[in-house]
Amino acid sequence: MSGTFTPASLTAPNAPAAPRGRVASAALTGARVVLALFLGFSAVAKLVPHASAVESFDRMGWGSGAMYVIGGMELAGAVALLIPLLAGVAAIALVGLLAGASVVQLTLLDPPNAVMPALLVVLVVLIARDRRERTAQLFALLHGRGRAPHAGQ
Repeated sequence: MSGTFTPASLTAPNAPAAPRGRVASAALTGARVVLALFLGFSAVAKLVPHASAVESFDRMGWGSGAMYVIGGMELAGAVALLIPLLAGVAAIALVGLLAGASVVQLTLLDPPNAVMPALLVVLVVLIARDRRERTAQLFALLHGRGRAPHAGQ
């Protein structure tokens, strides 16, 4: 073995790298579905409007208009996470929404509850990273330089 270090030198010479990537991608696909369900329920509470959501927005002094806008953004993000071509863009947008939720929890509501949206930021960053090729395909498609990928990818 030579004295140079490369990441490839840490694996067996003939070990396939693809299964590990497939497992991680499958796990993130499952995480997208669970996150979409979580955001969907959160959005419904704001759009219905549920008493707990109304009370939180009243405590912040933001009112029902902000509650409906944020609920709409959560619902749009939840739906887009379930559409393979849009999942990466949705994850990028959700970074901002969830980071804002963490800051609001920390400063205006209940500081211990700021942990959950902060952890979800990490998850959506991982989803965005996993979906980066599809996001690039989407932008190429929108700029007329590509063709639509196959469904389900």
